[in-house]
Amino acid sequence: MQFSELMAVLSTLAIRLQRDGEDLLVQGDDEALDDALWDSLIQHKAQLLQQVSEQGGHWLSPAFRITPDMLPLVSLEQPAIDRIVAGVPGGAANVQDIYPLAPLQEGMLYHYLSAPQGDPYVLQAHFAFADRQRLQAFAEALQWVIERHDILRTAIVWESLDEPLQVVLRQAPLQCEALPLDAAGGDALAQLQQRYDSRHFRLDLRQAPLLRLVHAEDPVNSRQVALLLFHHMALDHAALDVVRQEIQACLLGQREQLPLPVPFRNHLAQARLGQSEERHAAFFREMLGDIDEPTLPFGLGDVQGATGRIEEHRLPLDRQLSQRLRSQARQLGVSVASLMHLALGRVLGQLSGREAVVFGTVLLGRMEVGEGGERALGMFINTLPLRVDVGAQSVRAGVLATHARLSALLAHEHASLALAQRCSAVSAPTPLFSAMLNYRHSHRADGDQVQELVPGIQVLGAQERTNYPLTVNIDDLGEDLQITALVDASLGAERISGYLLTTLESLALALQANPEAPLYSLEMLPASERRYLLQGLNTPLGQYPDSPLIHQQVEAQARVQPEAPALLFQAQRLSYGELNRRANQVAHRLLALGVRADQRVAICVERGLEMIIGLLGILKAGGAYVPIDPAYPRERIAYTLEDSAPVALLVQADTQALVADLRVPLIDLDSRTLAHESPDNPDVPGLTPANLAYVIYTSGSTGLPKGVMVEHRNVARLFSATRDWFDFNWRDVWALFHSFAFDFSVWEIWGALIHGGQLLVVPQVVSRSPQACYALLCEARVSILNQTPSAFRSLIAAQDQSGLKHSLRQVIFGGEALEPGMLKPWYARLENVGTQLVNMYGITETTVHVTYRPLQAADAQWVGSSPIGRRIPDLQLYVLDARREPLPTGVVGELYV
Repeated sequence: MQFSELMAVLSTLAIRLQRDGEDLLVQGDDEALDDALWDSLIQHKAQLLQQVSEQGGHWLSPAFRITPDMLPLVSLEQPAIDRIVAGVPGGAANVQDIYPLAPLQEGMLYHYLSAPQGDPYVLQAHFAFADRQRLQAFAEALQWVIERHDILRTAIVWESLDEPLQVVLRQAPLQCEALPLDAAGGDALAQLQQRYDSRHFRLDLRQAPLLRLVHAEDPVNSRQVALLLFHHMALDHAALDVVRQEIQACLLGQREQLPLPVPFRNHLAQARLGQSEERHAAFFREMLGDIDEPTLPFGLGDVQGATGRIEEHRLPLDRQLSQRLRSQARQLGVSVASLMHLALGRVLGQLSGREAVVFGTVLLGRMEVGEGGERALGMFINTLPLRVDVGAQSVRAGVLATHARLSALLAHEHASLALAQRCSAVSAPTPLFSAMLNYRHSHRADGDQVQELVPGIQVLGAQERTNYPLTVNIDDLGEDLQITALVDASLGAERISGYLLTTLESLALALQANPEAPLYSLEMLPASERRYLLQGLNTPLGQYPDSPLIHQQVEAQARVQPEAPALLFQAQRLSYGELNRRANQVAHRLLALGVRADQRVAICVERGLEMIIGLLGILKAGGAYVPIDPAYPRERIAYTLEDSAPVALLVQADTQALVADLRVPLIDLDSRTLAHESPDNPDVPGLTPANLAYVIYTSGSTGLPKGVMVEHRNVARLFSATRDWFDFNWRDVWALFHSFAFDFSVWEIWGALIHGGQLLVVPQVVSRSPQACYALLCEARVSILNQTPSAFRSLIAAQDQSGLKHSLRQVIFGGEALEPGMLKPWYARLENVGTQLVNMYGITETTVHVTYRPLQAADAQWVGSSPIGRRIPDLQLYVLDARREPLPTGVVGELYV
């Protein structure tokens, strides 16, 4: 058979010829390849090799069709193969292989399909060229590298398929694009970076190669600048280094010195032959089975890179610290990577408030690639969860345990992240973790400096991106170590780098001096930040008077404006002069009973004028009032009386039966006999601001109610320290809305009376009706209203149903957490524009209020937390962990006052 006749026969058969060195590889239908045809193929081998070489190393007959048996790594039926091939430029002749995605590629595709725009896995490498000729030479060298490596000629397909696949093309031309830039737009490279920012730019994964070269003139620097855009699907950090080296070899005429490329399909084949899913699952169940909460530093849980700007900070470790860490790792028989993972675990434990920490660690995935694996291109790395326990175990034990877990994890480096998460008690879609560590061996630290690839071509560095809000890369440079933090800009990358550096310094010191110290003792906060949290944030902002005593301030108002209205209850009114005289009569009766300074006097009365008269009278006698709400259950009333042990008790006819068992003197505030007592201010010598003013009992939500003893000076300083914020004055009308056994009433009652304002005592029945309450507030022209958020929600609804206009100047929230979104209807009404809403947080033990936060309409968009604002200036606030150590700003902890 002549050669021309052989080619004619081959053209009618589904045959593929490929050159492999001096060998000719023949692929096709076994039935068509009979003995006679084989003899002809052998006879014309030399001509066939030449023909195939002229076709780029392979020849495909027009009748060739890719069939399922030709794709050993994937199970596909013929119609699916035909659909895939139909979408490939050049058809079957341009398809080299089809196989599944690696585990991390699957995760990247998920993020790609989920994100509405952008793609955090589009990365950049930056280059500069002396002229267009060098740029052209670089592009040609890159195209040659693309032709060498299957992964660089790969496209991703998923539509109408049971599983996503990668299709390796034989020819995939590199797209090069020249961009005109605005001469007034600033730095040329910066303009390119902005235009191709991965927050809004993405590569089409269905088009090979997953690389693009974009370039522009840089007239300011007399050069060309370019971005090599590439997808993490195709290249990991190690593979990018190989691409640079092969481009360099090509430009230097050293192509023949490069080893044969290692196909990415080898990695896929080995990965599929590795550990079974059952073994993977057993390993991760043992490690993660009891993890029922995610590790989310600062509460950040977006792991798709959809929100927030990522900030980068590089921090080289000083050589002495690097050497100490290496020496200690050798002594313990562990890797430096183990120390880094433990240190980051300690940091994340502090930032998330957990002792069993989980974060992602990057595994190289090259162990099973075989010979030359270190030079293979592709997405070999995989991110898998690592658990690090950072509680009470010793530092030494923590290092060894972390090393053991890392070593065991290597056997499962090809498991999928989805499988690992399913083995925890954290249910999808909640992420198991939102932080990641990548420990990598590097020849140099990317981005440190400009490097010359060949004369006239410079590598300007590479831009790193991450879909996690907190990523730490550790570059092991052989002798030195470098931290690169890629962190949500709202947190600050330099800040996170500092935390890890401080922890590493503390870890090195502990391993040297005290390896049995508990892990939680490792310092994370830099000394400067610790000082700032403990001292800088709590610098005294001035001196605030803690005197005179409460009743003395009311007496001063009675002297200055005796006829001014002080109390209003239903149709009853009392002036300051009348209030002072009647309170004096109660005080003289108590003094006659032998009441002395700091002794407790209980008062159990209904809402009304007598309640305020009784409270003020107790203070004037030098006693401390213990308010008992008649509406409380009998058991609570009995407990309060027994625990507080009052020396006397103020009652009314209607409440006397509630306290009948108490064996102490009773004073009936309804009794006319009080009128026989002196109306003059009593003289009680020796009283000071340090004397007790009241004892109010907590709700008992965490156990039995606790009596909180508060001195006069605490009340005095509360109002003096907040005076500039509120400007309370004699024109204000306050509403006493709350029970006098609730400490919010301290603010309501004495806020009105020591400033010379008027106090409206809201009847009990009115306080329970939002409509009646709103009408009363409008009628009485109340200007200062104190509310729990839940009560104010009802008032907002009542306003909507009422045609009345209020006179509110300030509405002050307290008593429970505020959900700002509930205020949207309030801010939507024009008649509320003149009212300042204020959120204040406080606890009974610290005298009503601790913080101050004036609210604005924009705050109604606040979601997920309650803004409590800044401290009252004479107080100190600390956010501490379970061991009473300060926590960084933004971390959840216990608030200490």
